[in-house]
Amino acid sequence: MDESDHRVIGNRLDLFHQQEEAPGMAFWHPRGYALYAVVEGYIRKRMREADYREVRTPLLLARSLWEASGHWERFGAQMFSLVDGERDFALKPMSCPAHVQIFNGRVRSFRELPLRLAEFGACHRNEPSGALLGLLRGRAFVQDDAHVFCTEAQIAGEVVRFCALLRRVYADFGFDEIRVGFSTRPAERAGDEGLWDRAEALLAEAARDAGLDLIAQPGEGAFYGPKLEFALRDDRGRLWQCGTIQLDLVLPDRLGAAYVDAENRHLRPAILHHAVLGSIERFIGLLLEHYEGRLPLWLAPEQLALCTIGEGQEPYAERVASLLSSEGYRVALDLRPERLSRKILDARAQEIPLLLALGRREAATETVSLRRRDGDRESLPLAAVADALRAEAFR
Repeated sequence: MDESDHRVIGNRLDLFHQQEEAPGMAFWHPRGYALYAVVEGYIRKRMREADYREVRTPLLLARSLWEASGHWERFGAQMFSLVDGERDFALKPMSCPAHVQIFNGRVRSFRELPLRLAEFGACHRNEPSGALLGLLRGRAFVQDDAHVFCTEAQIAGEVVRFCALLRRVYADFGFDEIRVGFSTRPAERAGDEGLWDRAEALLAEAARDAGLDLIAQPGEGAFYGPKLEFALRDDRGRLWQCGTIQLDLVLPDRLGAAYVDAENRHLRPAILHHAVLGSIERFIGLLLEHYEGRLPLWLAPEQLALCTIGEGQEPYAERVASLLSSEGYRVALDLRPERLSRKILDARAQEIPLLLALGRREAATETVSLRRRDGDRESLPLAAVADALRAEAFR
């Protein structure tokens, strides 16, 4: 297995593992879950800023709902199901029917639209064992799932908003090159030809408004609507399909979603299904391979290795660690009675971006010795460390 494979990196950095008792699923170790939490927290912040309201829906839903939505007919073989007495249930492979239930929970006015719902939806899909590939393709994963309920007149504006959000997020993660595919009606689909003509025209117009250059992907759409698929090019030139936005004029009718317009008519909303990262697990796998484990400071599971030099510096080191932890930094405190060279090697092996060395001189002068990955060093007064580290994230 290639040393840049995310599974090798995950093992080397003690991030996660997989085993036969949970095929296609990850056991996240403390360092790995710290990374996971950073990625999830970042997306949660961006979605909140973009006026999405976070929800949580059940993992297990009755088969009758999946039949009504059309998912059972097309994806039933990939769904984990069980029987409870006389009723069949299934673990959700996606969140869209559940979000429609929230929309349908009361009468909706046109004044509430667009309504933007977001969820870190835990999904399960019974993928063939031969197709499983670490974090990149699994049977259990979490999607940064969102659904926008809107009028047809609002579709273009919502697509433009989403594309702006997506570009900002990808740039923050270090990806500037984005390829956009336009996936149109598949052979097996719901809805008549007139509905598909309208949906494809609306999404193509919205993509033009967003300034996208589209690559045609005939027949690759979802069964309920066309979609835009966003692929990122990594540091090794490979393309990774991540974000997607799908226009759905089918599911609102199948599940009875409606809003009341200004003339008191009950109309069907359009639904935009979208995700920025797709699967959080898969995106982390992408990040590990893109950076070959050397994650930037803001993403690193442990940002700072705080290492003592010699004996007697433990109280000062613990005070510095407490100060930096209170500022939100993820600190690995190394008080072992080892030589500094050994501690540096261990920190570098764990790909910790920064190292702070604390010896007798630093304790006496209330300073720290900062060492970077590139070998650069500088001495900083303790009072200035937190501000200096904030600037460090943008080096």
